[in-house]
Amino acid sequence: MIPDFQTIMLPLLMAFQDGKEKSSKELRVQMIAHFNITAEEQDQKIPSGKQPLYYNRIAWAIAYLKMADLLTSPSRAVYAITEEGRNVLTNPPEKITISYLNKFSNFSRNRNSEREAEIEDNQILEKTPDELIEIGYTRIRSELSSQLLSQIKACSPYFFEKLVLDLLITMGYGGSEMANGEVTPKGSDEGIDGVIKEDRLGLDKIYIQAKKWESSVGRPEIQKFVGALQGKRAKKGIFITMSTFTREALEYAENLDVSVILIDGQKLAQYMIENELGVSLKQSYKIYNIDTDYFVEEE
Repeated sequence: MIPDFQTIMLPLLMAFQDGKEKSSKELRVQMIAHFNITAEEQDQKIPSGKQPLYYNRIAWAIAYLKMADLLTSPSRAVYAITEEGRNVLTNPPEKITISYLNKFSNFSRNRNSEREAEIEDNQILEKTPDELIEIGYTRIRSELSSQLLSQIKACSPYFFEKLVLDLLITMGYGGSEMANGEVTPKGSDEGIDGVIKEDRLGLDKIYIQAKKWESSVGRPEIQKFVGALQGKRAKKGIFITMSTFTREALEYAENLDVSVILIDGQKLAQYMIENELGVSLKQSYKIYNIDTDYFVEEE
């Protein structure tokens, strides 16, 4: 199991007991060995998928030790222990935590300790700031998806069909031209709720079935839709529901001669958010990194 960044801090500081400077790479190698981080665990990524989880946690352990002036960086990606750091190792605590680092005046000045005091929760504190951002973002997306589905539930079936067409056009089907999407008139749908023309002449079409159901869609409904596609001599269909599909329905759709895509409520909400349909930007934040190249002095 990959340790949290607070668990990493003391062993990482102890790696400098020999008094030598160490590079980021050397520290990662030592921490991998110390905590027996397996090759499989080294492949684990933070939620964004942009960085290995162990790498991220070691980086934050270094950052916090630097904020407390227990480590210093004499050159780019190279670290050394300070006099303060050596003093800590003469009588080390059982574990270096954020609460422990708050005892150091420089640490308090280098960060907003009052905010951290409000969230003295072990489950929170074991996460790095990058992980907390990812967790918060995921929660916001999840809550927004639930709100979207609740909003859709309050709309009429006809509006749901229009929403589905708007989404697919926004996603690029039909050349992103709204005129290429059409909701089938009520009473004459014959199992088809909408059509998207993939080319200007309408030689290639995608047929759509939209079910504003709360119960799961089973295999019989997919079979009916496939029958409707065959009646149109069509080879492409999209079946969208705001609920879910049964396992039998999913397995059936995977083994068809025609191409039938199934989109459930969670995917529907996800696509709406990604394509900014029915949602608007509330707030944006810029996250910055140090531009280390700027600080390189020419000899």
